Amino acid sequence: MATLADVARRAGVSTATASRIINGSSKPVTDELRTRVLAAVAELRYVPNAHAQMLARSNRNAVGVLVHDVSDPYFAEITRGLQRVATAHGRLVIICNTFREPARELEYIDLLHAHQVAAIVVAGSGYLSSDAETELHERMAAFETTGGRIAVIGRHSHTSDAVLPANEEGGFLAGEHLFELGHTAVGVIAGPAALTTTADRLAGLRRAAEAHGRTLRVVHADFTRDGGEAAATKLLADEPDLTAVAALNDSMAVGALSAMRTCGRNLSVAGFDDMPIARDVTPALTSVRLPLTELGERAMQLALDPPPPGSPPRVEHIRAELIRRESTWPVS
Repeated sequence: MATLADVARRAGVSTATASRIINGSSKPVTDELRTRVLAAVAELRYVPNAHAQMLARSNRNAVGVLVHDVSDPYFAEITRGLQRVATAHGRLVIICNTFREPARELEYIDLLHAHQVAAIVVAGSGYLSSDAETELHERMAAFETTGGRIAVIGRHSHTSDAVLPANEEGGFLAGEHLFELGHTAVGVIAGPAALTTTADRLAGLRRAAEAHGRTLRVVHADFTRDGGEAAATKLLADEPDLTAVAALNDSMAVGALSAMRTCGRNLSVAGFDDMPIARDVTPALTSVRLPLTELGERAMQLALDPPPPGSPPRVEHIRAELIRRESTWPVS
């Protein structure tokens, strides 16, 4: 494989001059030199080292994205929006799966910092643990001191530009819908208890329950289809009087529908996020809609378009909407 020194020798220039031309340095060079170096690059089929280019340039051309699991439909939709905006800005997106492990998030932030990415978008939920959030805050603050930009999706303790989906309001909409249908015994399949997203959605459901003088039966599970199925199976066994279940994402709601078929029960089920699959399951799933692709687009826009110096962090709120379908019905 040809090296930079090979290109310089072929073009009859110094390695420093060849490097400036290849890496797009702003230092002026003659057209004749530029033509010779680029011709040597073509003849030798020289491939520049991307890391060396990044260090040589004053602008950073990559953006890091932290997601809990890109295979999760929630994060897949958000990532679609993130990539759409990054591509329009000519940026490379580096996606890091953290699998909801705070220690892994810290490692990725350090790694992205070392690679001098232009910005980091934290798309996964914040943590309720003060220790985990404090460590994340310190790493993100250190990244910002070197000129990097931070944007977050959801509730985090770090003060930065943020896009906040209406998780609490969405939980209230789901709960209000079920109680207005006459359900008095409602179970909740919640996500991991350590996440702010879980806490906020559950808070909305509890607010609706209090408004109607009711209580909720809550089981925590992974934000997965299998987690939802296991949690629903437990709820159905422990709470035989249930008439409705609210799942805090659509994947868990799909798992709950499967558990009900297995158990021969037919309860109203409401999901959250309104993923495309919500329309295709049987019965079609009532769900709280969040514009997930838009969440990603707005977060990446905040990350790549810095505010004027001295401006406070920008916060964009995204509304939730209840989409009624066939999976919920009035108590007979």
